[in-house]
Amino acid sequence: MSALGRVVRAGVGRRRVQTVVMVLTTLMAVTASVLAAGLLVAARAPFERAFAEQYGAHLVGQFDGARASAAEMKATAEAEGVAAAAGPFLSLSVRPRTASQSEFVPAGVDLPPLTLVGRADAAGPVDRIELVEGAWPSRAGQIAVDESEVPVRPGARLTIPDAPGGPTLTVVGVARSVTGTADAWVTPDQAKALAGVPTGATDAAGATPRASYSYEMYYRFHDARTAADVAAGRAAVAGAVPEGVMTGARSYLTVKQEQTANAMAFVPFLVAFGGLGLFLSVLVIGIVVGGAVGAATRRIGVLKALGFTPGQVVRAYVAQAFVPAAVGCVLGVGLGNALAVPVLAEAGDVVGAPTTTVPLWIDVVVPVGALVLVAGAALVPALRAGRLRTVEAITVGRTAGETGRGAGRLGRLAARFAPRVPLPRAVGLGLAYPFARPGRSLVAAAAVGFGAVSVTFAVGLALTLGAVQEGRLLNSAADVVVEAGGGQGPPGADVVRAGGEEEEVRADPGAVADALRAQEGTARFYGTAQAQVAASGVTGATTVVAYEGDSAWGAPQIVSGRWLDGAGEAVVTERFLDAAGIAVGDTVTLADDGRRTTVRIVGAAFFTEGGSMALLTSTTTLADLGLGADARPGQFHVRTEPGTDPARYLDSLNGALRAAGVGAVARTGTPGTSGVIVAMDALIGMLTLMLVVVAGLGVLNTVVLDTRDRVRDLGVLKALGMTPRQTVAMVVTSVAGVGLLAGVVAVPVGVALHHAVTPLMGDAIGMSVPAADIAVYDPPVLVLLALGGLVLAVAGALLPAGWAARAGTATALRTE
Repeated sequence: MSALGRVVRAGVGRRRVQTVVMVLTTLMAVTASVLAAGLLVAARAPFERAFAEQYGAHLVGQFDGARASAAEMKATAEAEGVAAAAGPFLSLSVRPRTASQSEFVPAGVDLPPLTLVGRADAAGPVDRIELVEGAWPSRAGQIAVDESEVPVRPGARLTIPDAPGGPTLTVVGVARSVTGTADAWVTPDQAKALAGVPTGATDAAGATPRASYSYEMYYRFHDARTAADVAAGRAAVAGAVPEGVMTGARSYLTVKQEQTANAMAFVPFLVAFGGLGLFLSVLVIGIVVGGAVGAATRRIGVLKALGFTPGQVVRAYVAQAFVPAAVGCVLGVGLGNALAVPVLAEAGDVVGAPTTTVPLWIDVVVPVGALVLVAGAALVPALRAGRLRTVEAITVGRTAGETGRGAGRLGRLAARFAPRVPLPRAVGLGLAYPFARPGRSLVAAAAVGFGAVSVTFAVGLALTLGAVQEGRLLNSAADVVVEAGGGQGPPGADVVRAGGEEEEVRADPGAVADALRAQEGTARFYGTAQAQVAASGVTGATTVVAYEGDSAWGAPQIVSGRWLDGAGEAVVTERFLDAAGIAVGDTVTLADDGRRTTVRIVGAAFFTEGGSMALLTSTTTLADLGLGADARPGQFHVRTEPGTDPARYLDSLNGALRAAGVGAVARTGTPGTSGVIVAMDALIGMLTLMLVVVAGLGVLNTVVLDTRDRVRDLGVLKALGMTPRQTVAMVVTSVAGVGLLAGVVAVPVGVALHHAVTPLMGDAIGMSVPAADIAVYDPPVLVLLALGGLVLAVAGALLPAGWAARAGTATALRTE
């Protein structure tokens, strides 16, 4: 090993605490950065790869089946910006029934509504369908189904009861559309037969169909990178047909967002933590290397006297930071990749692609960038070491910057003022010290500040995620839920009974309501019913949750518009609005078994239940669709009076229901837990802990340097009678004031960071986070967070304060 290598190894081994600090700080920064960059790039890769391979549609346009002609729709392929187009394809909503038993569902089960499209083949210039299993329908009586929407396999038979003649179709293939253009496919003639359109008709106009239907066109644009580009393309297509003929459209960006939402929700806060970690790395490494240079000036002089050039001295001190930082980078890359695996696996499953890993270039670029920052932070104090004169370094023993303790005007004023403060002398001396060394005090304050910002940011994220966890499910405000029967489940769930099993008896909703009104302890309640119908502009079945009674107290949080206030109104999420290409104030047509009704969107709410695609309305909407008993409440959601004992209330209510002969059962409301939110909480906690530990070690290193610089002063004070306890108090107090001030300053910064990052997390999942879930910092929380800087500073100073207290007086006086 060369002489330079031995110097580097000796320096790294001698300063173990500083080495651990540098390893941890780079480990944390690289872990968060690899995770953020990896998820940002890799989570999108499966969709983008499948989209490119299958020539996915940038836009799916829907046209009125009663007004559009084939010629008019084909002419839209010549609209400005259109690179390729396919269609028109007849599209209609059907509700199939299983006609054969399979391993997934028995015969005779009514499946949710499906969007069925007539296509001659799976190929084409746009939206090439990937066959997963079996073959493409080639004649009447055959159907291919989407693998993620219909729980059947080739060979199964499906009946379409609401189509003319109630035909039975045989499943011949299982397929996948990357842009979700349909749930099932048949031949064009079969689609016309199901819709009641004459087989020989070339235009939809003039037909008298039995069922409502529309036509779809698929477009690829020359430029579709942004939502504005897609919107411009949509406007051009809509302008190529008469007004009102194009009834809806769906952008591939909406599909992409739905498929990558969970992974992308991690990115904003990981970027924030990565940035905090990198800044803290630069700061701490500057502290460590600067302290090493200041404390080893005589050693530097000896090295120069032995023949080391200024360049070799600079390289030696840069390398002493570079080596532990490189270890932290290697560990950080490994940890970041390991944490990314489960999130990326979910992103791949959505499009049936293999599990994606963090790209190799990210594993290279992130640590290289971190090491460049480390080298830059270490270079400044290392250059100072290289410029030291040999004789001065050996004679002085410390850098000029480290001499003259208290010599500054501010330091002398503080030293003279300290005895006049009505505090113990040791505390006064400690409070005066930051003014004697303002530069080093600012560095310590910065370390504490970064730690306090991290804690404030993390606490806000945890409170926000907790609020989202509580309010993400519909009707979660209810204390008690009464099940009135009818097979009602959560949005998106289907009740499937085995063959021969009797239909569950539905309790009389009126009798349940009467029992609730009569029950002591009931404050308020409302009922809900659920059904799955077809909604205009949305592929597949839409779950409708219908409310009856005063439901405002149990409504999900509204982010725009208002809650339901009458018949013919609906509330949906912003994700639903984007998927359907509509806005608050527009209308949506619901259809089931040939019946149709229209509702107006009066508000956008925040909830994640049912994939955030449920439509909330009143029970009159289901009655308008002719659902009969299914339009009446199957659940009742109850809020009890304050102070009511839950167990006693449940026992009493169930007894009353049994006595009245009502077949209903009451239970407590038990909202589920989101695995994604739990994973976020765990990751936030881990990264915050690492940042706080690094910040605390940065404070520790600063206090160690101060203590070494003041060792002779400490000896004098001990000779004059200062006790070990007073020594601890003086050292701790020297950073306590700085820590308190840093904490007070850091809290607003952390709050601002939280308020900036949280909306971005909502944008990643296609919904705005409610304002109430962002405004989570109550005054008591802010006070405790402000004191966090004081706690962090004191924690970092306790260990060196103990060393200073144990130092012998004679030893301290002999130390240079």
